[in-house]
Amino acid sequence: MAILKDDVKAKLSRVFSQSLEGEVKIRYFTQEFECEFCKETRTLLEELSALSSKINLEVYDFAAEADRAKELRVDKIPATIITGRDEYKIRYFGIPSGYEFTSLVEDIVDVSKGRSRLPSELLEKVRSISKPIHIQVFVTPTCPYCPKAVRAAHQLAIENLNITADMVESVEFPHLANRYSVMAVPKTVINDKIEFVGALPEEQFVELVMRAQT
Repeated sequence: MAILKDDVKAKLSRVFSQSLEGEVKIRYFTQEFECEFCKETRTLLEELSALSSKINLEVYDFAAEADRAKELRVDKIPATIITGRDEYKIRYFGIPSGYEFTSLVEDIVDVSKGRSRLPSELLEKVRSISKPIHIQVFVTPTCPYCPKAVRAAHQLAIENLNITADMVESVEFPHLANRYSVMAVPKTVINDKIEFVGALPEEQFVELVMRAQT
């Protein structure tokens, strides 16, 4: 059964036709058993990739292709990785539905262009990060504030390949939500050192990421 309605497909086709510049690769890790929303996520990505010849979808079996999953540091599913001309570490764990679908579409556009929408005054700071940074943004599909936090993290990952930025759907991964005491969303965890709740302005977000290097 289709997930995207015809009017949504038509609108996205126009957006992609007008906005996509380079090729975008979507790597998707799934399996056929014991994976909530894996089938739905695959269907969503297949429908999305069919809207533009510049979007290429690769599907991997998490169990059968464990070496590939390990190489890309995929430790849970469903997992979606968005890359372009560079090997960006823009990742979605869980189905990017609800408000997060907008994040996915905007990420695809930005990755195709190879640049973020961060203001110029922040770019120098972000590009100066020289140590590995892992950002996890815990969300729910019904949270209207979550996409802002997810997009901030993903834009940083476009500008600096030292940054891995994950959207983590809290309901699908309750063990992680419990581990990080996620009581409200969006909750962002940086290098397991810095945590905060809410969608901060980009300037504050970047400052906290910079602090996590120390």
